[in-house]
Amino acid sequence: MESLEHHFLIAMPSLKDPFFAGSVTYICEHNEEGAMGLVINIPVDMPLHELLHQLELEPDDVPGMDQPVLQGGPVSADRGFVLHTPMEGFGSSRRLSDSLMITTSRDVLETLGTDAAPEQYLVALGYAGWTPGQLEQELVENSWLTVPADNSLIFDTPLGQRWHQAIGRLGIDSRQLSSQVGHA
Repeated sequence: MESLEHHFLIAMPSLKDPFFAGSVTYICEHNEEGAMGLVINIPVDMPLHELLHQLELEPDDVPGMDQPVLQGGPVSADRGFVLHTPMEGFGSSRRLSDSLMITTSRDVLETLGTDAAPEQYLVALGYAGWTPGQLEQELVENSWLTVPADNSLIFDTPLGQRWHQAIGRLGIDSRQLSSQVGHA
């Protein structure tokens, strides 16, 4: 099995699951025990400053606090995940690549909107999870395309363009993809 860690899963037009239709998912972990990722292009109806306020955190009124919180996936939707550029010192962080980390501890949220925050970040509620062999089977069923991940798509590309931009990295025009499933 080839690991898809630090890759994007791009939903095929035929994928109609309400959590994943039109999604781009960053794969944080993929091994013999399954896979875990965060959907990076589907917002929930809440800006970041509102989520922080609900957690009794009061960030400074700085740019970025109006960014949407994302629907990371259907698993543990009440749990927060911060995907960010490298910054050490948080209670529960994991380095995903040379240019990306994930943190699940509250201390990272306390830095958002301050000078102590990571340079770039996104906040997601919940995550996407696959049992052993499940993601591989979905790939065989043509539910997903894959492409190596990069920070510019995660942090610099507007949400509404991430799916099209991810497809474009494969050299494919998204208008040429069929919603029909089949095998030649």
